[in-house]
Amino acid sequence: MENILLVINIVLALILVILVLMQKSEGGALGIGVSPESYMFSKTAGNFMTKATAVVATLFIICSLALTIVSRDELIPATSVLDSVEEKSEDTPAIPENN
Repeated sequence: MENILLVINIVLALILVILVLMQKSEGGALGIGVSPESYMFSKTAGNFMTKATAVVATLFIICSLALTIVSRDELIPATSVLDSVEEKSEDTPAIPENN
């Protein structure tokens, strides 16, 4: 189940990246040479792309949460490395006594 959710999550992430890159830039700061004369999509396509991006982003978040919930059962409580190290009595120095 975890592997299926992981594959779905990766596919949704790739689709989300593609959808974001396909949208026209409105600010122009990071646009790839898009001018008003060379729009790739019309306003209706822009609205469709915006809605599709929102739907895919929502599915991505839901899938990520489901993946976290499914994989939470497999987590083992973490132990410190220092807990597993046993002290050897001959390695530890003796504490001097003050009389």
